[in-house]
Amino acid sequence: MRRHRWLAVAFVVLSMTAAACGDSDDDSTVGGGQSTATTVSKPAFAAGTTMANLQAKGKLVIGTKFNQLGSGLKNPTNGQLEGFDIEIGKLIGVGIFGGTVDSLGSKVEFKEAVSAVREAVIQSGDVDLVIATYTINTARKTQVDFAGPYIVDGQDIMVKTDNTTIKTIADLNGKKVCTGEGSTTPANLTAKQVNADLTLFKTYPECAEALRQGRVEAVVTDRGILVGLVDASSRGFKLVGVNVSEEPLGIGLKKGDDAFRAFLNDRLDAIIASGEWKAAYEKTLGKLGLPTPTAPKPDRYAGTGTATTLAATTTVPPSTTTTR
Repeated sequence: MRRHRWLAVAFVVLSMTAAACGDSDDDSTVGGGQSTATTVSKPAFAAGTTMANLQAKGKLVIGTKFNQLGSGLKNPTNGQLEGFDIEIGKLIGVGIFGGTVDSLGSKVEFKEAVSAVREAVIQSGDVDLVIATYTINTARKTQVDFAGPYIVDGQDIMVKTDNTTIKTIADLNGKKVCTGEGSTTPANLTAKQVNADLTLFKTYPECAEALRQGRVEAVVTDRGILVGLVDASSRGFKLVGVNVSEEPLGIGLKKGDDAFRAFLNDRLDAIIASGEWKAAYEKTLGKLGLPTPTAPKPDRYAGTGTATTLAATTTVPPSTTTTR
């Protein structure tokens, strides 16, 4: 597993500032350096659709995490956002504005959206989308809609490297376990008939710090989140290697906007087919040692909405030009 000096810096900085993290309106620069992306001609959208409105406004606002290495991290050394969720967000932006990831400039803006506020920021219109390790489930579908999943993750258990007592899910019974506020973990543990003493924090670096200090014995959440914390821990943490649950991660959007959801699912299909999805994974979560999974098919469930039901787009095929 490759290690980068700034990863350790990120873990320290995030742990020290975790208590200050929450529902923030802080915007962040899109970063990440060189990328491989198909050049897309500027699409033409039907008048009145969300896509046409965003294109006319020249801005797509996406809620994401700022503290999850591999998924969505605000790099403490340069202030840029990096991670798989960030790459997916930029590729969605290309589908709206055309061009390439590197030509987006300020057209895609990321705002911090911790787990507990994701539905609220969508409903209020503070963001246009949420791409933030956001599990699709029935309860959340009553409040927002989802495109995707764009990846299927699984929850695992993280413990200190010298911990030999937690080897299975059942071993969490009676143990002090940390997870995120607004996450699916409490329900998942209940479904597995695990009665743990739960500690909830707004951010996962807070959980990692509590584990380091011995205030909790384990952290349970998505494997894609935990692998970043393990990588930044200087071998202080390890994954137990159990599958607590399956987590289909989706793109959250305002409930009832069926045309926008159809566009997002079409865009996910396109970036999977082009190889951009695989490249995005390998430059982010793949660098933390996770094998590249098979990309999932979007769930095109029946909508309930009336928000935007016009024809979504006039199809404009991408060119064959790529940038690196």
